[in-house]
Amino acid sequence: MIRRRQRPDDAEEPVLDLPAAPEDELPPEVRAPRANRTIVVVAVTAVASLVAGILVSNLVISPAQRAAEAAPPEAGLITVPVEERELSTDLTLRGDALYDDPVAVSIETTDIGGPAVVTGQVPAVGDVVEAGQVVMEVAGRPVIVLPGELPVYRTLRVGSSGPDVTQLKNALHALGINAGNRESDVFDAATAAGVDALYQQAGYSSPLAEEGADEALAAAREGLRMAEEAYAQAQAEVGRAAGGPPPSERLRLDTAVARAERAVQLAAPEGAEAVTQAQEELAVVRAEREEALAARDTSVERAARDAAATAVEEAARALEEARSNAMTPLPAAEVVYVDTLPRRVDSVTVRRGDTVSGEALTISGATLQVLASVSAADAALVAEGTTAFLAVGEEEIEATVTEVRTPTRRPEGGGEGEGEGDGGSSGGGDRRELVLVPVEISEEQRAAVVGDNVRVTIPLESTGGEVLAVPVAALTAGPGGESRVEVDRGGERTEIVVVETGLAADGYVEVSAEGLAAGDLVVVGR
Repeated sequence: MIRRRQRPDDAEEPVLDLPAAPEDELPPEVRAPRANRTIVVVAVTAVASLVAGILVSNLVISPAQRAAEAAPPEAGLITVPVEERELSTDLTLRGDALYDDPVAVSIETTDIGGPAVVTGQVPAVGDVVEAGQVVMEVAGRPVIVLPGELPVYRTLRVGSSGPDVTQLKNALHALGINAGNRESDVFDAATAAGVDALYQQAGYSSPLAEEGADEALAAAREGLRMAEEAYAQAQAEVGRAAGGPPPSERLRLDTAVARAERAVQLAAPEGAEAVTQAQEELAVVRAEREEALAARDTSVERAARDAAATAVEEAARALEEARSNAMTPLPAAEVVYVDTLPRRVDSVTVRRGDTVSGEALTISGATLQVLASVSAADAALVAEGTTAFLAVGEEEIEATVTEVRTPTRRPEGGGEGEGEGDGGSSGGGDRRELVLVPVEISEEQRAAVVGDNVRVTIPLESTGGEVLAVPVAALTAGPGGESRVEVDRGGERTEIVVVETGLAADGYVEVSAEGLAAGDLVVVGR
């Protein structure tokens, strides 16, 4: 029986009421054990053992249980829904955005005759250069840009001939300026007049001829006048020599003959001697008259006349040369040729006050274009006129493929876009270059993209709208080669549906079939 013993703090402590052992059985120095403490220790030990047993039993797994847990779960269907989506196949690559055909412009300064100082008309980066425009002013004179492929290598004057003259004539005609016969390669008076008109359009005075040309022209004109006068005098001498004596001389000789004849008649009374003397005098005057009336030798006069005519011809040639030298030339330092115009100024290496030495500025085509390298296999999928899209910051702008060509130079070092856009095609070294031109681009977009390597997306095929699409993994081939999908109809029941396939892109394929709708579950695995 259990009874409670009162503790000093009035709390009760349960104790076991056991019969006491006879006191005489214990030594007097030994105190009898307290039965209640022993029981507590035994109880705690039992509880601990029970808990430890439970824990150990949970940790110990039998081989049968382990095998059961390792077995795979019962197989089931892996399905995905049929979707409605727009499918498209794109060619993605990268290209360099730049202005077409950049060229360096150098100014020929050897004929300036002094320091080639830039005095005005310095263009700014981004300016557009047109044909006939002054691109720079050097030493107070304009430098005019004209269309052409040949570089400037000499000053052209009246009488110059060659392909550079033909190029000048064609350039002037392109500006609506008459420069003479375009089939002729000679710089003539008409060409000089065309150069005058060119400078008038540019707002500058025409170039001056060589120093002293005006004085030489005046002297040549005076020389021709004097030569013509000398020729007139020589011609008169020939006429006088060929025409015989003048009438007065003729009259004098006739009178002398008549007097001599009368003297013969008057001498008859005086005797034979007087008659003989009169007859001798008559013979003399008759001989003088015959000599005077006979044809004269005019070779000396004719030689003088011919010499005077030669002098006139030489004076005329000298005048023509002097006149040509006084006509307007085209100095080499005042013109530059560029193969295509208009163009855009990319960089300027001089400013007002600088001395020009060689390259002065760089200009390129005014058309912004993107050049993208692509394999020949992918290039075969892209036709001229194809629409493309350029990534400009967070925006995409529309562009057009204007040319598919063999690249003029191979990309060096791979570049940022190497490997992107190959489309898995192998082309080895057989590459093509796509030229793309933005359809419409703002100045801000233009400034952001020039000189950058941009992403280019070219849509190749598209469904043009949403169609039914399933993952490619959902398709299987039937015994006749037809395409089909397995549709989960619920309740562990599936149905094989034959489908017509269309465009495949991004892991999906377009499908159509009766009894197949968006949201139907198709099997892609088990």
